[in-house]
Amino acid sequence: MSDAPEFHIDLAAFAADPYPALARMRAEAPIAYVPELGATLITRRDDVHAQEKRIATFSSLQPEGLMTRLMGENMMRKDGAPHMEERRILFPALSPRTVQSHWKAIFAARAEAILAELKPRGACDLVTDFAMPVSAEALKAITGLTGMAAAHMDHVSQAMIDGCANYAGDAQIEARCDAATASIDAHITEMWEQPPERSALAVMIAGGMSAYSTRANIKLIISGGQNEPRDAIAGTAWALLTHPEQHALIREGRHSYQEAFAEYARWISPIGMSPRRVAQTDRVREVTFDPEDRVFLMFSSACRDEAHFDAPERFDLTRDTQAAISFGAGPHFCAGAAASRCLIAEVALPLLFSHLPNLRLTGEVPFRGWAFRGPVHMPVAWDI
Repeated sequence: MSDAPEFHIDLAAFAADPYPALARMRAEAPIAYVPELGATLITRRDDVHAQEKRIATFSSLQPEGLMTRLMGENMMRKDGAPHMEERRILFPALSPRTVQSHWKAIFAARAEAILAELKPRGACDLVTDFAMPVSAEALKAITGLTGMAAAHMDHVSQAMIDGCANYAGDAQIEARCDAATASIDAHITEMWEQPPERSALAVMIAGGMSAYSTRANIKLIISGGQNEPRDAIAGTAWALLTHPEQHALIREGRHSYQEAFAEYARWISPIGMSPRRVAQTDRVREVTFDPEDRVFLMFSSACRDEAHFDAPERFDLTRDTQAAISFGAGPHFCAGAAASRCLIAEVALPLLFSHLPNLRLTGEVPFRGWAFRGPVHMPVAWDI
């Protein structure tokens, strides 16, 4: 175990709002062992940014890790040449050019259809009635699992990310995750012989990726490609509704939904951390790490580091977010970043606010999570 100073947390309070504890860690113990998580947390931005690239020490290879055990060994759990090879094979499905020339029109058509059904209602839960199906329909297209219902896509994604964050070993959470991965495998089998053109399933099969790795990477795409866009769509909309003076800057053409999304992802990181396994003895600052130590690179903390962001607890879409590492850094930078930015900032948010006039909150919006974080419910209404 690392010799980092211990820092205790209340797990329930950390899930409700991790930011106060993370701020104390950055100030008092920026590299700290948290017994309640069984991991050493790296919390300052420059440390996270530097150490994420040092794969010889902080390895993504985690044969006994939750994600590998529950979902299979995907590219996120590989380093070096094996990681880059699978990333290369997948790239044609997720490249910025493919996103703009192929997926954007599909994203827009499906979002328009969802809004057309919603508009006459005058009210909804923006998380479950808009952000969830918009994200799921986009993910169905990208993965090639077009036969899966949107609500089921959301369910299996949530079950997998709950399983991958199940460090307390809850048997019911693990069982739900196992059921979710089995369902995904059944849908992959159904589409295997004729996967939709340009989908992730199609390009991985065409690229010669093994069936095991193809299945594992489809699960990876679902685990990250559903809940993060869902949470970011709803969360950024909430940020703009609670900061109308900043939304006005977008309406006036002085700023953009891309800037709003970038700032929201910095402010309330949909992906709060990335786990690593220590592969060799090493020393960072004054802390010695031993092989097999578990390390969490805390993106959520890095994106609120006072050394890089003034008043980091404040949402401000006019700030420079270049130092933020919301999508990670180094070789494991999110492969779906271009698709996420397009779906959220070029499609979902502009269409939402243009189609639902006088959109407004009608109740409290609770947030939850620290490894993954987003709004649970978001009651809204609009003028019909």
